[in-house]
Amino acid sequence: MIDLLIVCAYFALIFVLALSGRTGKDVTVEQYFLSSRNLRWPSIALSSIATNINGYQFLGMMGSAYLFGLAQASLEINAVQGILLAAFIFVPLFLKERVITVTQYIKKRLGSRVALCYTLANIAIFSTITLGAALFWGAYAADLVFADYLSVISEDRITRISVIIVALGAFSATYTYLGGLNAVVKTDVIQFLILLTGGFVVLFVAIHHLGGWRELYVKTPQLMHLHLPADHPTLPWIHMFGLFFLNINYWCANQTIMQRSLAAKSLREAQVGLMVGGLMKYVMAVLIIIPGIALYGILGEGGLAEPDMAFPYLVKTYLPVGAKGVILCALFASLMSTVDSTFNSLATLWSIDIYKEYLHKEASDQQVVAAGKKVILFTLFTGITMGLVLLYLKFKNPDAAFTHTLNELRYYINCGIVVLICTAALMVSPNQKLTLIAFLSTIPLHLIIINVFPDMNYFVRAFWVIIIAFGIISVSGFQHGWRSWKDLLVYESQDIKWVGVALAISLVALHVVFH
Repeated sequence: MIDLLIVCAYFALIFVLALSGRTGKDVTVEQYFLSSRNLRWPSIALSSIATNINGYQFLGMMGSAYLFGLAQASLEINAVQGILLAAFIFVPLFLKERVITVTQYIKKRLGSRVALCYTLANIAIFSTITLGAALFWGAYAADLVFADYLSVISEDRITRISVIIVALGAFSATYTYLGGLNAVVKTDVIQFLILLTGGFVVLFVAIHHLGGWRELYVKTPQLMHLHLPADHPTLPWIHMFGLFFLNINYWCANQTIMQRSLAAKSLREAQVGLMVGGLMKYVMAVLIIIPGIALYGILGEGGLAEPDMAFPYLVKTYLPVGAKGVILCALFASLMSTVDSTFNSLATLWSIDIYKEYLHKEASDQQVVAAGKKVILFTLFTGITMGLVLLYLKFKNPDAAFTHTLNELRYYINCGIVVLICTAALMVSPNQKLTLIAFLSTIPLHLIIINVFPDMNYFVRAFWVIIIAFGIISVSGFQHGWRSWKDLLVYESQDIKWVGVALAISLVALHVVFH
């Protein structure tokens, strides 16, 4: 009962907070989609990382840490690469042009055809895979851990998870619809703090039952390495080459993440917010990865038949009443902070880049906002549908690794987006036609490499796809070359610059220390 009261209080708090950010009838485009360009660094940092974390991290990544150890943390800490590039190269470019969407910058540099491809590709991914996967994994994780509490919904598990998917999707869509980015950021800040609290509870419980931090090196020394051999089938150290480029896609060209920085009060607020977010990625790596390693040390080899049960096992076995309610809130928070941000970005991309640009050029701000709100309702339907499809696939074939399949589908598009954004930002005078050809070539390149090298790690494959696509652009001879680093690197002040340098050094140090 205590746990359920905690969850009810959480939902009430989120809804009240969201309503406090509700917009009026005369809201402008910048007020609704960019919170009047008035975000300060704490909001940017907390909201960005809350959006980044979802239920799959707690299930899939903690389970992977149980198997592969600290190497799984590479996917978390190396996000700092993309965050630094965003802070000092891409965000200054976007803020200088005062764009509302990344598409507007791409259009200025690469033309309307390429920009339209970017928008349509992102709308397609966000409205299906991104929303559906977030809803499914959040609901699935919640039910896996708290089936006893949630059985009041239904005794049938599939029905229960389906109801959670629909309910949480509708709840997130409602406050996003009412308040735009302002409501999303306000709720994300609270949700991240709850998520952080739940993560620390699980971490300290796991370390306590292991016997202390020192036992990580006593009982699981083989799992305390950040780099696995180059021929490792899942996480070879060479995956970092492809991960570097994919981090550019996520942290520098993803409207869902970029929207906070585009809404920053100043360049300084954006850069500080992103770098604080980078530090938080280190924290999240500890919260997600270390409990999985600790559990391996507690149970020993073969302790868990299914690695993805690491998180549910820790919660069910070791957490007291009350603490479980906090963890359930943390799972819901991880889901909704991703979903609400995706709804808001979909509304922005559609209303600014499609509706205003192609369907109704003379639309007023109120008409543009209304178009965005309609898209939230429509993509609520597509997201729930995809979530239910994933649920069906999971229970039809429980052993199917469709998460890997979803990653594959994302990378078909994401590799092309990396090519677009890097060409737009880094080249002096990019060839628009060749850039479009390079973008479209990434899909057949994936298919060719998969058939020729079927065992190649998909991060490594992404690296080669992007490199080859850049080679296509080089046919133009790079006649005007690359922009100089002096022009590319922009920092608001010297202290911001040195903080960025320190963050970069810290990442290198982690790789050296935990090699």
